[in-house]
Amino acid sequence: MSAEIKIKKKLGKFQLDVDIVTDSSRLGILGSSGCGKSMTLRCVAGVERPDSGRIVVDGKVLFDSEKGIDVPPQKRKVGFLFQNYALFPTMSVEKNIAAGITGSKEEKRRQVEHLLAMFRLRGLEDHLPGQLSGGQQQRVAMARMMASRPEIILLDEPFSALDGHLRDDLQREVLETLKNFDGTVMIVSHNRDETYKFSDALSIMDSGRTVQTGSTREIFAHPRSRAAARLTGCKNISPAKKLGDKLVLATDWGLRLHTQEAVPDNVKFVGFRAFALQNAREPGINVFPFTLRETIEAPFEIQYILEAEGAQWPVWFKLAVPDKNAPEAEFTGLVRIPESSVLLLD
Repeated sequence: MSAEIKIKKKLGKFQLDVDIVTDSSRLGILGSSGCGKSMTLRCVAGVERPDSGRIVVDGKVLFDSEKGIDVPPQKRKVGFLFQNYALFPTMSVEKNIAAGITGSKEEKRRQVEHLLAMFRLRGLEDHLPGQLSGGQQQRVAMARMMASRPEIILLDEPFSALDGHLRDDLQREVLETLKNFDGTVMIVSHNRDETYKFSDALSIMDSGRTVQTGSTREIFAHPRSRAAARLTGCKNISPAKKLGDKLVLATDWGLRLHTQEAVPDNVKFVGFRAFALQNAREPGINVFPFTLRETIEAPFEIQYILEAEGAQWPVWFKLAVPDKNAPEAEFTGLVRIPESSVLLLD
């Protein structure tokens, strides 16, 4: 399985410039709202036409501007799950699912029965979409999508309208369904946890451009740009200045940070994740004094907002503790930033 999406499209002042190449069958596209994620999926589906470029999925050329190839949407064998599910409001659950099936009346009936059972929709056959919960609507949309026997599945922010508990349940269900799908799956989201669960390969998009593509786990562990670090959850990012082979200055905080990796000459930013910081009891390498500005308690963690002397911006420090009264949950005034946790960014 593989995908090559190298396209450009201008929409007013917005310029889409996508450059994704992956051998993975599970691709996530992560970016903030308005960055061009959904437009990229629509170009893959054939709903939108790029101005130029090339789209190849699993060896099948769907679009090539130089060769004049533009496969019609209905021939791309794409299953597209939209954010709002796009169910037919005046058609029952059964008829919505059947709309995606071709064949004889008996073949349609058997396939609908199979999908009703697979997506736990029995008993809801005659309901209209407006009579269903958000989770039920999504299951109908998934069933209708799978009814067309797609070779490519595109998921566009599929869980954004659901609350936390329901979202987790449906993510698990969809992951289970996709285990038996042999084609390529692409999911776009601004939710880092969602893309981490669903994708083996990840592409980061920022302001219409692809800024990093690679293994999902590798990008979360070693983002290369400020956009990638921010989108994967890094709260602590500062402009940086190289001071030595393995020494960098985080200018927003005035911190001289020793690094595990060699500092490139063109380093622009430095970052470290809130959960990577450690309480310290005595001075040492990358140990700094901080003043506690604010404590934020969550059900399973404590977040500290810290200030370094003369710093322009605060530092976020997060501790996950089973017991908030435990000694390790207390802020000591000294914080260690492990050398291996310092992110060097462009």
